[in-house]
Amino acid sequence: MASKGFADRLYRGEANLNIVGRRKLWFAIASALVLVALGSFLIRGFHLGIEFAGGTQFVIPASVGTQAEAQSAVARAVESAGVAEAANIGAAQKVGNGPDATYTVRTAALSQDESSAVKEALVKDLKVPAGDISDNRVSAAWGTQVTQQALLGLGIFLVLVLGYLVVRFEWRMAVAAVMSLLLDLVLTAGVYSLVGFEVTPSTVIGFLTILGFSLYDVVVVFDKVQENTRGITASGTQTYSEATNLAVNQTLMRSINTGLVALLPVGGLLFIGAGLLGAGSLKDLGLVLFVGMGLGVLSSIMFAAPMLSALKDQEPRIKSHTARVLARRSGARSGDVARGERARTANTTPSDEVPALAGSTPRPGVRPAAKRNNPRGGAGNRPSGGQKRR
Repeated sequence: MASKGFADRLYRGEANLNIVGRRKLWFAIASALVLVALGSFLIRGFHLGIEFAGGTQFVIPASVGTQAEAQSAVARAVESAGVAEAANIGAAQKVGNGPDATYTVRTAALSQDESSAVKEALVKDLKVPAGDISDNRVSAAWGTQVTQQALLGLGIFLVLVLGYLVVRFEWRMAVAAVMSLLLDLVLTAGVYSLVGFEVTPSTVIGFLTILGFSLYDVVVVFDKVQENTRGITASGTQTYSEATNLAVNQTLMRSINTGLVALLPVGGLLFIGAGLLGAGSLKDLGLVLFVGMGLGVLSSIMFAAPMLSALKDQEPRIKSHTARVLARRSGARSGDVARGERARTANTTPSDEVPALAGSTPRPGVRPAAKRNNPRGGAGNRPSGGQKRR
């Protein structure tokens, strides 16, 4: 029952999760992850595909067996041909379906003679016609051109994003959004480096794709922040950070739903298309989209909005407003304490001021006050005009 109530409050934006208030924790976690990613770049590097590193590609009919058997066959052929680069053999990838399906196995760059020797060894080992096995040499120059074009596209994209956000919101929101996008890129690249995913042109395309998704989620959150903070300095009940935290809570379910809707088809592309069906050409694109979109949802909630709050708190107008709100709350709490003390004092009667009870019985031997104070001629005296008996 409690979980249902929390889910309902989360859906309505009333869960009041203190996300912005814990921004130092999120910044510390983000910094640690960035350091791990940078360390992996320097130590492990990236597993570059044949388009970036250059090499030789062998195409084998899928009828020879499984992908593992195709990879082992290429390894045996390379070894039997006496090529030193036998250890630099990539995993076999399946291309197509049905009788026309093939396996693609990549090796390090081989000379024409070495490539012909490996091809002959494959024909003998797999007992297939020589025309069914082909080899292609790929130069690393093509991958270099792809990288340069991707970096150029990334720079143009970031400039356009900065310009749009400055016009649509303000420069602090633009800076926070771009920092969130860069965090997504660095962490996604760190995952690729740590796990050893192969970097291909599809990976580069995926990197550019996740930028648009991350930007969309950040703009949704910032639009709600702008709505909640409009004219906030005229009010003395809420700080800018608190209004930002409220906006994050109000858009939290929307961010989660958007992320799930985007990750489900990408997960199907990755786990079903590349995993179960063996469509190796989909693996590179699916990996970067799945990792990048998941990180994009988290960064828009736990990094972009807290970063915006940290930048705005340095603005003199917002800083003075925050101090005024906190001072007013402190004064209100002090006033409540003083009123409570006065109320307790007023309701306490000292022990030496206990009032006499009405109608209480007089002590023995004491004449009633009414009789002591009766005037002459009153009750208890001789009747008026009476003479003393002789």
